[in-house]
Amino acid sequence: MKNFFRAVPLSLQHLLAMFGATVLVPALTGLDPGSALIASGLGTLIFHLITRGKVPTYLGSSFAFIAPLALYVGELKSPGQAVAGLISVSIVYAIVSIIISAVGFEKVRKVIPAVVVGPVVSIIGLSLATTAVTNMASTQWDVAIVSLFAAIIATLAGTKMIRLFPLLIGLAIGYAYAAMRGFVDFDTIASAPAFALPHFVMPEFTWVVILGMAPIALVTIIEDLGHMFVLNEITGIDVTKDPGFSRILWGNGLATLISGFIGGPAQTTYAENLGVLAITRQFSSRIIQGAAVLAILLGLFGKVGAVIQSIPVAVMGGICILLFGMIAGMGIRHIIEENVSLANMKNLVIVAIIFIIGVGYAHGIAYATIAGLLIHWLVPDFTTKNEN
Repeated sequence: MKNFFRAVPLSLQHLLAMFGATVLVPALTGLDPGSALIASGLGTLIFHLITRGKVPTYLGSSFAFIAPLALYVGELKSPGQAVAGLISVSIVYAIVSIIISAVGFEKVRKVIPAVVVGPVVSIIGLSLATTAVTNMASTQWDVAIVSLFAAIIATLAGTKMIRLFPLLIGLAIGYAYAAMRGFVDFDTIASAPAFALPHFVMPEFTWVVILGMAPIALVTIIEDLGHMFVLNEITGIDVTKDPGFSRILWGNGLATLISGFIGGPAQTTYAENLGVLAITRQFSSRIIQGAAVLAILLGLFGKVGAVIQSIPVAVMGGICILLFGMIAGMGIRHIIEENVSLANMKNLVIVAIIFIIGVGYAHGIAYATIAGLLIHWLVPDFTTKNEN
């Protein structure tokens, strides 16, 4: 019983760390926030089952799929197509997992260089810059600025605990300020049911949605790989060997599949929760599983989803300026930390192609990733030969 009462606040801490980013994705795409919370909790439990509880990480809403989900769910009002796209994503996960099992993880690891990983992470943030700026530049610009500065202050000047969830603090302060300004519609909250089940959605397959979403799985697979490298450093245990990266992909793919059917977004491992692990040094998977159960319970409360949906777009815009910019910055940091030389012309070409395709094309993240990998694999480094 003593261990239980000790584990609950630790689990709650992980819930708070993932909460802001996980509910932000459905808020930006038109999905139901409650379903997204349930999907993240259920997906995390499925992931831990597949990986035999040996990978202490949480799965939450992936930002890589915001653009296509916003298109199919928000603009086209076709959640069935979004589900079909997520099913295709899970199939890509399964295929890559089988390939890794067949050829060995070490061989696969060598063909995914830092010069591709870093820029791809950056364009996940940069490709969403227009969404953030458009929302911030609304008539409620003061609300956006208050939300942004609250998140910045929490990030830079907060205590260790506060710095774990600056997005949530920015949302709370921005929401409170918006409410005082009369920009929050409380009627939808009052009319929302106390309890709500997730929205089960049947898939509507089209080649357009499959070809538009399936390749983005390569982005989240690379993201998973990077997170596992960080997790290895934090825990001192190589989870890519035991239980193995193929099992990690199976778990993430299955979590995304289930999430799609219950109206949630694609799932991915969360850097936010890795930060909690690094600070607390509490690596028990039971704590993560406890956070997953709490997320499911929270998602079943309809009032919670209504509160999230009532958040003004200006609040989201201010938060997204920081959030998407941080993602872009993390990609640049990865390039620096991995000592990628941009004096090498081939590396510079790869970065240039990834940035322009990824930022300039509406669904360019996947195509930019593929382009970067193909250049790295197939184009000889003529500059090195000429220098010699």
